[in-house]
Amino acid sequence: MEIQRALQQGENRLMRFPATIGALRRDGYTVQPVKDEIRNNLIRKLEIHEPLFPGIIGYDQTVVPSLVNAILARHDILLLGLRGQAKSRIVRQLPSLLDENIPFIKGCEINDNPYKPACKRCADLVKEHGDDIEIEWLHRDRRFGEKLATPDVTIADLIGDIDPIKAASQRLHYSHEGAIHYGIIPRTNRGIFAINELPDLQPRIQVGLFNIMEEKDIQIRGFNVRIPLDLMIVFTANPEDYTNRGNLITPLKDRIDSQILTHYPRTIEDAIKITEQEAWIQRDGRTVQIPHYFKEIIEQAAFEARKSEYVDQKSGVSARFTISAMENLVSNAERRSILVGDRTVAPRICDLAHALPGMTGKVELVFEGEQEGPAKVSKALTGKAVREVFKQYFPDPLQKRPKHQGESKQHEDSEYSKIISWFEGGNKIEIADDMPLDSYFDELDKIKGLRELTKRHMKLSEANKYELASAMEFVLDGLHQSSRIAKDEVDRVTAYKDLIGSIFAGKGKSIEEEL
Repeated sequence: MEIQRALQQGENRLMRFPATIGALRRDGYTVQPVKDEIRNNLIRKLEIHEPLFPGIIGYDQTVVPSLVNAILARHDILLLGLRGQAKSRIVRQLPSLLDENIPFIKGCEINDNPYKPACKRCADLVKEHGDDIEIEWLHRDRRFGEKLATPDVTIADLIGDIDPIKAASQRLHYSHEGAIHYGIIPRTNRGIFAINELPDLQPRIQVGLFNIMEEKDIQIRGFNVRIPLDLMIVFTANPEDYTNRGNLITPLKDRIDSQILTHYPRTIEDAIKITEQEAWIQRDGRTVQIPHYFKEIIEQAAFEARKSEYVDQKSGVSARFTISAMENLVSNAERRSILVGDRTVAPRICDLAHALPGMTGKVELVFEGEQEGPAKVSKALTGKAVREVFKQYFPDPLQKRPKHQGESKQHEDSEYSKIISWFEGGNKIEIADDMPLDSYFDELDKIKGLRELTKRHMKLSEANKYELASAMEFVLDGLHQSSRIAKDEVDRVTAYKDLIGSIFAGKGKSIEEEL
């Protein structure tokens, strides 16, 4: 019993495990069905308030309670949701709820229960040698089987088939269990088996899972050979109408005990935590400074994509959208720091254009979006994100401050009047994405009132020139996205200038206005 308690509590102590069935009996070890084992270990973790699924963010009040309930009910599970909703990550953490090691009869292909063997080979051994049969110990990492459902998956892959060479070499009849070559499911006996993207499995193969789901046994090629299995089965799937590749057949769906719906992050804060956890942001030997509003812009772009009329909402927009975009954003800042010999990696608003390659492949567009093109749509989504985040830090440029008594009309829009007037005077600035910090700052500082307004609303000092300069450009892009000034981007050079003059020249509209 001491060994069993240690195994259930996950203790990896240096101890001598019993080597035979007899020794296992003398120790008092009991074999539990795998779903009971998972249930008991889950209860133990709940009692001591141990985290159940580390790294799963935003599901504490939704998905995790449903998952806990399903495990407590000893259910097989279907995780149903769009791409990039951590379905596979959840599935791969389920083995942490298994005992650290379990005994099985040595040499058994299906990890047979030492006390109640299911396969003929092990049953014959126990009948002949009894408690002297040797056992081995199986670590929980080897008790997890996973298969990506593809149209070419066969019943033989999943369940098994008759091996004619094995039958001939051992002179066995095809109906003899010894002639079976087991598939991945029976080889995961007494463990957890997962099938990802279940609708991609051909309907006739899904039908082949009926017996496993209901009777918990397998049958090979119609021979009168049935082997009971002890399994917890977990499926992941996109909604049935996601593509025309295939569907989850309803009889199989009916046999899956619990269907749990996953979802995308519901708050910007949760989305930022996921990207920070997954994205490769730290760069060797260089200090990386990412102002918080950059993180908000990247996440807001994904939120905009998930409600855009140009994006196919049935396909979803995964967390990989923001992860790749953030990595590209940091990489362009890193490229600049290498070129100018700077040891600090600090993103700028002009770097957002170089985050687009991380976005364009992550969205599926509807017909109207395809006509515009993925690059243009991604740029529009980023522009909308800048505008939304900008309004959280600065007054909305589209809402003028009411004129007070005694004020002239020129003071009515005093927050941005100096900046806009500077551009209306025929002035403009040009920013290249490889400019050294001092040149970048000096170019922005030509604009009257920009530095003072930025410091006041962002609560910045002159001490961090990197952050102040980036925030100054943030103001300009926010004004552009609100159609107060114009912006041109040509060959890695961004120019900000007067809106009216640009309109007469046929330029100056923001990309989302064009869409």
